[in-house]
Amino acid sequence: MAQEAVIARLDQEVNDFVNRTLMFKEDAWTKNRCRAFVLQHRQNTRYRNSVLKLKVATNCPIWDIKIDIIEACAQEIIADNEYGGGQAHWQILEDLGVSIGMDRDEMQAATPSAATQLSWDAWAGLMTNSHWLLGLIGNTCTERVNVPGYGTGGTKEFGWFGNMRGIWKEIWELDDSKLNFFKLHTEADIEHSELGWRTVGEYAAELHLEDEVVEACRRNLVVWENYLNGICHLGDSMD
Repeated sequence: MAQEAVIARLDQEVNDFVNRTLMFKEDAWTKNRCRAFVLQHRQNTRYRNSVLKLKVATNCPIWDIKIDIIEACAQEIIADNEYGGGQAHWQILEDLGVSIGMDRDEMQAATPSAATQLSWDAWAGLMTNSHWLLGLIGNTCTERVNVPGYGTGGTKEFGWFGNMRGIWKEIWELDDSKLNFFKLHTEADIEHSELGWRTVGEYAAELHLEDEVVEACRRNLVVWENYLNGICHLGDSMD
């Protein structure tokens, strides 16, 4: 019962986050917001999975969970043989950028926006200088958005990236083979977030951290809101 109660509270935090963040609105996407997403999220995927998430793994004393975190990071930054055809996730996103007419050199030379840099600095505190279970929330809370059921409209029906796949297909007139980034994240993130949600539910009551994990989720999602809204604002500045 305690496990179910914690998960229900975490789910409510995720639902609130989806309902208030610009990027989840049905009319959120423009071509320049798509370009801004590629420029920033390519960097964010590399940084979170090569630095922040690995520090959570370092702090975790439970070997199986530690290895699961490292394996998930390897999919993102080295090679995803299960979902990504042997490419890292950031490489697949870079290829998507090329498919919508972006220059590969420009993507590789991009620097973090002010909002992205601020988010990295905030996550450094929330994920690396906290109890491992609270850090794990930082690993998984936004991946949870790719599970259907949160928010409204297409995001609720298909999950965030499942919905984005259809939106980008329409905006850019791309065939499905160019949209693998959203498909692989729908599949991989469900697996990754299930790891986090199950683990939190199992250990929060045992460690007497029920309120702390819910608060950690809320605070991490505030940072994600800053990051994602920052992408929207960056795209709007290109108009």
